[in-house]
Amino acid sequence: MNKRKLHHYYSKLRDFDTKWLVVAFVVSFTVCVYSLRQNNIKAIHLRDDVLLADKQNKDVESALRKLREHVYSHMNTNLSSGATSIQHPVQLKYTYERLTQAEKDRVSRINEKIYADAQSICEQKYPVGLSGRNRIPCIEAYVAENGAKEQPIQDSLYKYNFVSPGWSADLAGISMIVSAVLLILITVKLTLNYWLKSQFKQHL
Repeated sequence: MNKRKLHHYYSKLRDFDTKWLVVAFVVSFTVCVYSLRQNNIKAIHLRDDVLLADKQNKDVESALRKLREHVYSHMNTNLSSGATSIQHPVQLKYTYERLTQAEKDRVSRINEKIYADAQSICEQKYPVGLSGRNRIPCIEAYVAENGAKEQPIQDSLYKYNFVSPGWSADLAGISMIVSAVLLILITVKLTLNYWLKSQFKQHL
């Protein structure tokens, strides 16, 4: 490459001020960081709405849906469990406790009736007298055979993990791409500028 061409390319590249690329990069990067932070703040607020709805026995499903839609469509909203998670997973503690208590109450009501039936049947089978001593074992056997038992409620059904995408087409994602492109352009510009300058000096 001759001296005239080198000087032409070097002059063209030098005329393009790098500072505007740097300013654009700083603005874009700032927007990206701010947007990522806002994504996370909103996810935490939506998580708190779910926990409040759970505590007050309100529309938990609607609150969960809003949280799920936000997390799955925005970066930096990870609520999954694990060492790298931002927040703990969502746990519907009060819903689980209400269901557990409801199951206990259901079994208690059934067993109360079973016990009453057992007393009635065993009193007829073993009336008061010499055979009355067999009434208690009769009642115990009837209750053991016919009594209801609590059905376990899986607590895992009321714990939720939400994992955000690696990239999302929102303000945070778009500004991240813009920042990356600007950084590449700045690097290329500085590298070319250095190379052309060194080549130009060699031909002096």
